[in-house]
Amino acid sequence: MTHMRDEAAKRVELVFSLFDANGNGVLDSGDFDLMTARVLEAAAASDDDAKDAIRAAFRRYWTTLATELDANGDGVISVEEFRPFVLDPERFGPTVAEFAEALSALGDPDGDGMIERPLFVSLMRAIGFEEANVHALFDAFGPDADDRITVATWAAGIKDYYAPDKAGIPGDRLVTAHAV
Repeated sequence: MTHMRDEAAKRVELVFSLFDANGNGVLDSGDFDLMTARVLEAAAASDDDAKDAIRAAFRRYWTTLATELDANGDGVISVEEFRPFVLDPERFGPTVAEFAEALSALGDPDGDGMIERPLFVSLMRAIGFEEANVHALFDAFGPDADDRITVATWAAGIKDYYAPDKAGIPGDRLVTAHAV
C-alpha cells in the first residue's frame, strides 16, 4: 500500500463528496445512476459508443467499490471505507483507467482528439466540480491557441488525480478554491 500525500487525501474527500450525488452521506448504486445521468445529459453530442463506455465505466466504478470496499456488507460505502481507494492503485488502477479513458473520450464527440473548453466545463460541472476550479484545471492542462486540450492529456490528468503519491498536479486545482 502506498503512502497518501495530503493533496491526495483532499482529492479523495472531494471525489467522495461528489460521488455522493444524492447527498445521503454514503455512496450507493443510486449515486452512480444519478452521476451517469448528469454526465450523459452534458454529453448530448457524443455518439452512442462513447455514452455506452461512460455508462460501463460508472457501473464498473460502483461494482469495484461495492466488491472491494464495503467492509461491513451493508450495500453502501462510507467515507471511511472509501479512503483506501486511492491508497491502492494496483487494486483500483484498471477501474480508474477505464473511467479516465471513457470520460475523456466523451469530451471529444467529433473524434479529433481534442477537447474544447465548453464541453470540458459542462462534463466536469455535471460531475459536480466548482466551475472556477474546472477552468483552473483546464488552464493547468495548457490549452492550445484554440482553447483545446488533448484527450490524452485529460485521461492522464484523471489517472494522476487518483495517484496517492502525486502532488502539485493539475487536478489539485479542483480542491482549492479559485476566484471566478
